[in-house]
This record gives sequence, C-alpha cells and structure tokens, in this order.
Amino acid sequence: MRPDFSTVEALNAWSPGSLAELFGISIVSIEEGRLTSELVIRPEFMAPNGYLHAATVVAIADTTAGFGSRAHLPNGAFGFTTIEVKTNFLGTARQGVIECEARLIHGGRTTQVWDATVSHRESGKTIALFRCTQMILYPSTG
Repeated sequence: MRPDFSTVEALNAWSPGSLAELFGISIVSIEEGRLTSELVIRPEFMAPNGYLHAATVVAIADTTAGFGSRAHLPNGAFGFTTIEVKTNFLGTARQGVIECEARLIHGGRTTQVWDATVSHRESGKTIALFRCTQMILYPSTG
C-alpha cells in the first residue's frame, strides 16, 4: 500500500535528508490540484551578484511541483520522475520569504504537467514562472 501524502504534515515529513530540508522549504497548503510552499531567504542563497540565486528559485518550484505530483499520483502508481523543466525569471529578491504556488495542469495516467509561480511575499512581485512535466512510474509487470 502506498503512503498517504494528502496532508501538509505527511508531505513535510517526507523531506528529511532531502534538498527541501536543506533549503528549509515548507509545504504550507494542499488541496485538489494545488500546493503552496514557502522558503525564508538566507545569505547562502545569494548569487555572487548579491541577488537570489536562480537555483534557489528552481529548487522551491521543482520541490513544490514534485510534492504535488507525489500527492496526486494515479491509482497503481508508486512514484514519478521529472522529464522536463522550464523557468522564466521575471524578478528577484534579497531578503524575506519567497512563496510558491503549484497547480496541476494535466493529470494523466502516464504524465503530469505542473505550473508554478514563485513570488516574493513582502513585495507581492512574481519572481518566476515554472513548468515541469513528470513521468508517472508504475511497478514492473514482467
């Protein structure tokens, strides 16, 4: 039987020892086809130019979409793997909290497509638009 990942608590408990834990990414809410998360900006997340490193933005978006995939797996599936990501960067931040909202755009039997928006809580400005495609994994039948 597959673990139940339908609650914020279950998803956050899934992350020990992972990049999500290292970065301090927390899932804030979950509902059908939607997840939100947050991350407190720390000095080590800055690029040499003094602005938020792009990898930090991708990390929160990919983590949120990935946790969304985990929570929305079709019956019989045991996992997923990312097969494509794309990010458009529109802004940046230097301090405060960044938030991510991921939405399930396509929830098929073999793939899922998630769109995520990363924004700066304090200014309300959008930092990035992100899209990923996940391949849904099933147990081998042979």
